[in-house]
Amino acid sequence: MSSQKSSSVPTKDITPVQQMTASCSGAVITSLFVTPLDVVKIRLQAQNSSFPKGKCFVYCNGLMDHICVCENGNSKAWYKTPGCFTGTLDAFIKIIHVEGVRSLWSGLPPTLVMAVPATVIYFTCYDQLCSVLKHRMGDRSDYVPLLAGAIARVGSATVISPLELVRTKMQSENLSYRELSAVIWSALDNKGWRSLWRGWGPTLLRDVPFSAMYWFNYEKGKAWLCQYYNCSDPTFAITFMAGALSGSFASVITLPFDVVKTRRQVELGELQTIKCEYSGEIITAQISLCLLSSGFLPRLIKVAPACAVMISTYEFGKAFFHRYNQKKQRVTKLQPSTSSRPEKH
Repeated sequence: MSSQKSSSVPTKDITPVQQMTASCSGAVITSLFVTPLDVVKIRLQAQNSSFPKGKCFVYCNGLMDHICVCENGNSKAWYKTPGCFTGTLDAFIKIIHVEGVRSLWSGLPPTLVMAVPATVIYFTCYDQLCSVLKHRMGDRSDYVPLLAGAIARVGSATVISPLELVRTKMQSENLSYRELSAVIWSALDNKGWRSLWRGWGPTLLRDVPFSAMYWFNYEKGKAWLCQYYNCSDPTFAITFMAGALSGSFASVITLPFDVVKTRRQVELGELQTIKCEYSGEIITAQISLCLLSSGFLPRLIKVAPACAVMISTYEFGKAFFHRYNQKKQRVTKLQPSTSSRPEKH
């Protein structure tokens, strides 16, 4: 069964604003669900090797990656070390007991600031591109998700990259908006507009291949599951399962790119904070070491549920607006036109 024949909500049946609302809701729900996992992971990392001032690390909740800067040692709530943890479950229990449940979502604000606009741009662009490309590619429309996913990721990364650079700069030097503006204009005068997209290349290195494979396999998997279960419309369970499987596959295949991207992100972040020299080299030994020591399992545990929750809530939101629009159209058709009513004398 062709991926383009699956029973997804047609893009023309819902407005771009409704698509944005659905993707925004999905981003918030996904962040709420996955953020505690990364908070615990970073606490476990921090107790093994503390984060010195100016050091950068990558905070990823499965939906978005962020470069985080240690301002004063371990002062930040979401990477400080309040106790000695023996494992993931022990960390969950002790953090809740000592600091309260809310501390598990202490990394949420910086996530939402970047994740919501990036996700809205990404998912809305993907749907709009699919709608346009389906008519232009004809017999090759099966490859529309592959192309649309890659282009949508390039677009969202291009928009978000300067914002991420600005956010890192503000966090590292505690700049006011006026001071930040002066720094940005100075950088533009000295290095040009390209300086705002310094981290653009490393971001695309992993995200574009991941996005292309994810959407292609998701649409294929969703269509196959609909056919297998004899469903005319994909259910929440079907989209959840297809999202988890496609996200798992894409995360495993792109793991080497993820290692390179993470190393580059940290180097670029520290370039802004401790003025270290950016080498821009890809060290294959580091990639091999990461693959052997940590493997694909840690990334799989984080990415698979994030992809599943995000795509299922997004599809649910689109289906909700689709039904809402249909109901609204039926009500409009049933209402008699005021011009057709006989005039009273």
